[in-house]
Amino acid sequence: MNYFCRRLHSQISFGNQCWQTWLGAIAFYTCIPIPHHWPLNFSGIARWAPIVGLLMGAGLAGVNLFLSWCGMPVLVRSTLLVAVWVAITGGLHLDGAMDTADGLAVLDPQRRLEVMADSRAGAFAVMAASLILLLKSAALSSLTVDRGWALMVAAGWGRWGQLHAIVRYPYLKPTGKGAFHKEAIRSQWDVVPTCLILVGVSSIPVFLRQQNWQLSLFTSLACGLIAAGSGAWFNHKFGGHTGDTYGATVEWTETFILCGLTTLQ
Repeated sequence: MNYFCRRLHSQISFGNQCWQTWLGAIAFYTCIPIPHHWPLNFSGIARWAPIVGLLMGAGLAGVNLFLSWCGMPVLVRSTLLVAVWVAITGGLHLDGAMDTADGLAVLDPQRRLEVMADSRAGAFAVMAASLILLLKSAALSSLTVDRGWALMVAAGWGRWGQLHAIVRYPYLKPTGKGAFHKEAIRSQWDVVPTCLILVGVSSIPVFLRQQNWQLSLFTSLACGLIAAGSGAWFNHKFGGHTGDTYGATVEWTETFILCGLTTLQ
């Protein structure tokens, strides 16, 4: 009897910890308000980031349907979707992409982290943000079908790319807004569960339209390679990652996946 009580108590504690970490992921990665009296756990929240991305994409898909029902033209609708996308995240990842662009503009590798820590946005930061927003808007405008699915795939794989970078590459600062991610996540296996979920989501059009399974495999492989490749490229340039490059990995992965999905129309 005591064994079953201890087992039940352990399962309840594990469930509470997962719930608190899930709430911490929502609070950190989005601007969705969480009641202040709800307990939050931020340790290991990056494991939940791809799921947060999928739900974020589903929410954006709902916004897209509403705007379409209102009769809004596709270009305006796409631009508004990108604006809502930025608003949901509070510009968290876009800010990282901007700081990363300023760091890459510095020829001296030793000064890059110092430049990235500067809160002022330079010319390269503005150009990077403009390119990301324009490319996302243009890609969404070109997607005539499966727009909601594309939003989910891009947002989910983008955050999986961040998780992969956290697990795979060293963190360059002893402290910082991304240091606690690296401290909590060390196992290579942490990327597997959400990768399998994302492969399943990437396969949805195949099941809906009875398409060739090779298309699903190609889409999943391409998205995974873009996500992993973005993190690898920033690691090559900086010799590791920071919180800013994690954000840049998310933004550029989302952008390239949306652009790539336009070729499947």
